Amino acid sequence: MADGLVARRRTALTVRYRLTPWWVKVIVVCVLSRFVTTAIMLAFASRQQQNAWTLAHPSYGDFASIWDGHWYYIIAVVGYPSQLPLTPDGHVGESAWAFMPAYPAVVRLLMLVSGLDFGTVAVFVSVACALGAALLFYRLIHLVLPGSVALFSVVLFCVAPLSPILQVSYAESMHLLLLVAALYLLLQRRYWMLLPVIAVMSLTRPSGLAFALTLGLHVVYRFWRRRTEEFPVGERVASVIATLFSGFMGIAWLLVAWAITGDASAYTETELAWRSAYIGYQELVPFTPWLKAAGFWAGQWGVPLPLLVVILALVVAGFFAALFTRSAKRLGVDLRFWIASYALYLLAVFFPQSSTFRLLVPLFPALGALAQPRSAWYRVGLVVVMIVGQIVWVDIAWWVDGYDWTPP
Repeated sequence: MADGLVARRRTALTVRYRLTPWWVKVIVVCVLSRFVTTAIMLAFASRQQQNAWTLAHPSYGDFASIWDGHWYYIIAVVGYPSQLPLTPDGHVGESAWAFMPAYPAVVRLLMLVSGLDFGTVAVFVSVACALGAALLFYRLIHLVLPGSVALFSVVLFCVAPLSPILQVSYAESMHLLLLVAALYLLLQRRYWMLLPVIAVMSLTRPSGLAFALTLGLHVVYRFWRRRTEEFPVGERVASVIATLFSGFMGIAWLLVAWAITGDASAYTETELAWRSAYIGYQELVPFTPWLKAAGFWAGQWGVPLPLLVVILALVVAGFFAALFTRSAKRLGVDLRFWIASYALYLLAVFFPQSSTFRLLVPLFPALGALAQPRSAWYRVGLVVVMIVGQIVWVDIAWWVDGYDWTPP
């Protein structure tokens, strides 16, 4: 009798779970994950000593607004400088021009409407965008994989080692929301609807050029497959225009910085100022930053440079080879085009250091490949490992421990 009652209750719970709308499941996952991450952040905030941004033991809002969050605060309050700051030796120094305007503009607008302080509003915007991104991410993955895999992909998205970035004063959440919307529209071939999303996305985080490459590969692939998969003239025109528009938006912020400061290289020189602490002031030459970084870190770690270059080459080769595994192929060509395009973009322009982990966040569609195994042990173990990864990342990159060389 007791066994039968337990079986009936279990069946009832299973049926109730299956009848629960997908969006309710996603919201529950997001809320529970935010409790976990908030607890981790508050634990570190309680130990945080006075630093360049806060007093000792700061509130959550203050703790969540350090590092680049302070630059977004400056932009939200006073905007961008009309003259580039210069170092004593005449180089362009760090300034707000390295940060794009969409996120601080939204925060500023809500600050004016609500009367709340920057930290509170900025965190609210980030969390709201993270929830929207999670909901759309489910819909995106469900286009190519079953609903159960899509839901576990959302779980991984919400508990990933870098998921604390979804609830701080950074533009990542807003960018991810726009990026997943753009990928969703791409998979549904809604090219004209892509244009406004690309415009705002490209002014939130640097992504226009990478997405232009994705669109270019998409157009070539569809043209190549036109005999087996129809590619109407109207879609050809729309997709090519979207590709060109994304390429233009990829350099739009450079043009804005040039127009206001009068310096054609205002944006790139400002970005390069951040890596000057590692390798001095140098010009940006595509696909050389990682090799230059290898030289720097080889000296720091006492590792032979040739060995570090070989390791880098193996990691890069392994990454792109992974895109041809069975689980990755199930994501479809368009999501893999984005993963490859964004990885190439990072290899072309970014200098690897502790912030690189944050810059890898837009590769999140790859979580759909990790989410496919159905083993309960695998899934529980992966979630535990990722939550531990959050603690490790906050400890290494977010929490300020004296003179800190590991920015997030």
